[in-house]
Amino acid sequence: MTEGNASIPIVTIKPDSGWQVINVAELWSYRDLFVFLIWRDIKVLYAQTVLGFMWAILNPFFQIVVFSVIFGRIAKIETDGIPYVLFSTVAIVPWTYMSTSMIAASQSLVSGQSMLGKVYFPRLIFPLTPPLAKFVDFVIAMVLVFGVMVYYKVTPTANIVYLPVFVILMILVPIGVGMWLSSLAIRFRDVKFAMPFFLNLLIYSAPILYTASAIPHEYRMLYSFNPIVAVIEGYRGMLLGTEMNWSYIWPGMVSAIVIFVTGAFYFRKMERIVVDVI
Repeated sequence: MTEGNASIPIVTIKPDSGWQVINVAELWSYRDLFVFLIWRDIKVLYAQTVLGFMWAILNPFFQIVVFSVIFGRIAKIETDGIPYVLFSTVAIVPWTYMSTSMIAASQSLVSGQSMLGKVYFPRLIFPLTPPLAKFVDFVIAMVLVFGVMVYYKVTPTANIVYLPVFVILMILVPIGVGMWLSSLAIRFRDVKFAMPFFLNLLIYSAPILYTASAIPHEYRMLYSFNPIVAVIEGYRGMLLGTEMNWSYIWPGMVSAIVIFVTGAFYFRKMERIVVDVI
């Protein structure tokens, strides 16, 4: 090594061995790339659109209108005394965030394959990017939630102190699912076609269109292991003043952590063959 290059560090890239956890230090060293990809996703999402970021509000708004008419007025679903528009809005906004993030994260490696073989960087950046980029949409869509709350003269209760917990939980779910599905999608392209079907079923597996109290008692424990149930029940408890039913929330939190941890392990295991398989 010449004297002029003495200060240049030599980095040796070796394949990971075994099942390993997330390398936070490595992710931090590539934070500039991470921020760039997040910002790129935000800009590309609404590039050359007339309404721009208004679509972040219009997407859940149209769902709320349809569900309120069908399930609120026609089917007359019981909502424990909460106006159906308010009841559905508080659930649909976080659900929209999670569903769109899961779709984008599941295809993140496939859509980014042009970059994968050119230069080394932590592949984990790909499934992490969509949930963080789409969080901007969620923040914008919360204007709709607070607008409906003002209309119905509902104010958050002391449970609002749990907001950071449920925001983190809401982000954790699509990241965990995204790590699993993006790893599977590089080998099985069926994931792309299965996702819409999966999400159509998933929306009925959580109390988005109905109350959790409608579930028969003998099935409630099993039902509560769905992490989306924990997110929706948490948001309703924080914002609408309904009972914060932790029996629905704690099992879902455990499930979210398990999905995240196992997804991270599996992603790290598959990371070694991403370039070869994709």
